[in-house]
Amino acid sequence: MAGGLLALLDDVALIARAAAASVDDVAAAAGKTSMKAAGVVVDDAAVTPRFVTGIQPARELPMIWRITKGSLFNKLVIILPIALFLSWIAPWALTPILMIGGTYLCFEGAHKILHKIRGHKGDADSNAQGPDKTPADEDKLVKGAITTDLILSAEIMVISLNEVADQPISFRAAVLVVVAIGITALVYGAVGLLVKMDDIGLHMAERGGPGARFGRGLVTAMPKVLSVIAVVGTFAMLWVGGHIIVVGLEEFGFTWPYETIHGLETAVGGGFLGWVVNTFCSLLVGLAWGLVVALAVDAVKGLSGSKEKAAH
Repeated sequence: MAGGLLALLDDVALIARAAAASVDDVAAAAGKTSMKAAGVVVDDAAVTPRFVTGIQPARELPMIWRITKGSLFNKLVIILPIALFLSWIAPWALTPILMIGGTYLCFEGAHKILHKIRGHKGDADSNAQGPDKTPADEDKLVKGAITTDLILSAEIMVISLNEVADQPISFRAAVLVVVAIGITALVYGAVGLLVKMDDIGLHMAERGGPGARFGRGLVTAMPKVLSVIAVVGTFAMLWVGGHIIVVGLEEFGFTWPYETIHGLETAVGGGFLGWVVNTFCSLLVGLAWGLVVALAVDAVKGLSGSKEKAAH
């Protein structure tokens, strides 16, 4: 009896060790896939603060919480089952989906640059309306933020899934759940901290004492920090989108861009310098492709506008 009990305990210990190893594997895979999606994560964190610009300070965190819940719903309820189903029934579809998402990122990045060059204020004006937005305005902003998040979250999840596509479906599901929760917490935790940083600085300045100077510095610096994050987010979109396009073309047999970039990366000796070269070349590809798409979209809009004028 004692021998049987000891054998049972040994089996339980083995199962526990195997489960712990599986958890470690899932965590490691989630960390790896999250790094692959880093550019989109940076963009997600850079995009969201503009949706709470002009909101009363007391309403900022509740709005971010609503967007956070919407982001989790996007990832876990909408994207995850569709992505897993496609990876099971039509894994070939992941690359085209990635390339469509990559094209969107390139378009958005190039469109922002064109907007800046042309001197259009666009979204900045629409958000600079003062802290008197109504609940209906807030609902509209939250809906817009969640819609934008759906596109970026889909890209994050598909990039992550692509990294573990050769694993069992249960493992893929576990990794995606960890990625979804972890990245959402990271992005919207950072966004919440960013949008409240000037309030924290103002509170420190009003209290006086040794922290007053630092508080005033925070209040002064935060608009510049948010501007820098927005620029980083734009370049991250172009880099990630361009890299997705290059890799996707290589998988479909159009190998010249991939081989050229890889050759330049090898020529500088790889390592960090190689990563910089790869990133810069991917960014250039993303910018070129994004400009083509953005100009095509502008042309279509122009034609549509001309037809509407002619009809009137």
